[in-house]
Amino acid sequence: MREGNQNKSSDKKDWKVWLKQQKGKKDQWLIVILVGILLLVIAMPTSTAKKDSGSKETVTTAQQSEDTDSYARLLERRLEEALTQVQGVGKVSVMITLSSSAEKVVEKDRETSSDTSTDGENGTSQSSSSAETSVYSGESGSGTPYIKKELTPDIKGVMVIADGGDNAVVIENITEAVQALFGVDTHKIKVMKRN
Repeated sequence: MREGNQNKSSDKKDWKVWLKQQKGKKDQWLIVILVGILLLVIAMPTSTAKKDSGSKETVTTAQQSEDTDSYARLLERRLEEALTQVQGVGKVSVMITLSSSAEKVVEKDRETSSDTSTDGENGTSQSSSSAETSVYSGESGSGTPYIKKELTPDIKGVMVIADGGDNAVVIENITEAVQALFGVDTHKIKVMKRN
């Protein structure tokens, strides 16, 4: 039993000796341990809700881009069909560029309140306040926002390539048609002759 106690006391002495030798290095060990903990915290995965919202944003952005492209193609096709029926225009190719994507306007509830107070010396004074909250199409406000209207993207420019693109009268007719249909300024419309 005495031998076991001697081993324990010698182990304690060895431990104390080692700590005394490492006394100057304690700060270094502490820094290494703190850096290790910091790296573990940084490497921890974030919650799945944040990852899901990021992927939903990417999908939504891609879908908006696709919707914008399909909207531009629809306008181009319809303009081509209309212009081919105009005398002197001939075969037509149209390119339309849009300045932005479609914009959705969300329905909002507006609450306003006004207070009127009468002061004997100064007369009456009024104060009003208002607050807006979005309207959701799901239960308990957890659904998607209710879209009141969707604004189409603005047209940035129109290019028309036509067989009759070298005739001044045809160019003027095409330019006036594009202005009437899309409300685009003349300097944003280019009509050219097809090869």
